[in-house]
Amino acid sequence: MLKVNNIQVVYNKVIMVLKGISLEVPEGKVIALLGANAAGKTTTLKTICGIVRFQNGELEGGEIEFNGHVIDRKDPDEIVRMGICMVPEGRRVFDDLNVLENLHIGAHTRRDREGIKRDLDLVMEYFPQLRVRSRQRAILLSGGEQQMLAIGRALMSRPRLLMLDEPSLGLAPMLVNEIFTILARINREQNTSILLVEQNARAALNFSQYGYIMENGKIVLDGPSDQLQENDDVKEFYLGVTDDSGKKSYAGVKHYKRRKRWLS
Repeated sequence: MLKVNNIQVVYNKVIMVLKGISLEVPEGKVIALLGANAAGKTTTLKTICGIVRFQNGELEGGEIEFNGHVIDRKDPDEIVRMGICMVPEGRRVFDDLNVLENLHIGAHTRRDREGIKRDLDLVMEYFPQLRVRSRQRAILLSGGEQQMLAIGRALMSRPRLLMLDEPSLGLAPMLVNEIFTILARINREQNTSILLVEQNARAALNFSQYGYIMENGKIVLDGPSDQLQENDDVKEFYLGVTDDSGKKSYAGVKHYKRRKRWLS
C-alpha cells in the first residue's frame, strides 16, 4: 500500500535528518518503526503525510507512493482524502472543544453526513469512554482518554493507513495494553493498515508483524517482528535483555560499535 523509496529530508537547508529511508506498509498489516530519540521517526511520518515542508523541512531525494500514486508533492489535505491520517505525538487535541467537536474536526475533508454519523457511532463503540464524556471539554479528559480521542478523531477521516506517533507516551501500562488491544481490533475489523512509531519496543513488536529500526536517519535493521525480538542487539538495546547477568549497560557501549554490528 505504502512505499517509501530512499527519501532524504533536510531541515533549514542545512541539517539532513533522513538519509535514504526506505520502507513498505502492505495493505492490512501493522508495521513498527523503532528508534531512539532524534533518530528521524517522527520526520518520516511528517514527510509521508506532507506536513514536513511546512516546518522548514524539504524532501531532497526519493519518492513516496501510496496505492501506486506518487504523493510526496501533494498537499496534506489531499493526502488525508486519499486515505492517510496521522495521530501526532502528545495527542494534540483541541483543549477548548468538547469530545464531539474534536471528532467532527477529524471528518472535515468529508461531505457524506450519513457516513460521518455511522463512523461517529463506530468510534464510540471502540472507545466507550468518549461517549460518556462526549460533551466535556477535551482538556478535562485524562491522558488515556485524550489519546483515545486523538485516535478516534483520526478514524473519522476513514483512513486506509493510520500512522501513530508514540501512542503509549505518558500512559500507564494498563492503558497502553487497552489502547493496543483496540488498535488491533480496528486493524482486524476495518482492515486498516497501521504504521506505528514507538519507543516501547516490546509493545510495538508484540503488536506488529514487521519492524524497522532507525538510527541517525537511517534504517539499520528490519525484519519480521518475531525475529527482531530474538535479535541480540534488539534484546540488548531496546528490550533491556542481556546474556551476561546484566553487566553491560546502554551507556557503556560506544555508538559506533552498535552501528558496526547492525551494518555488518
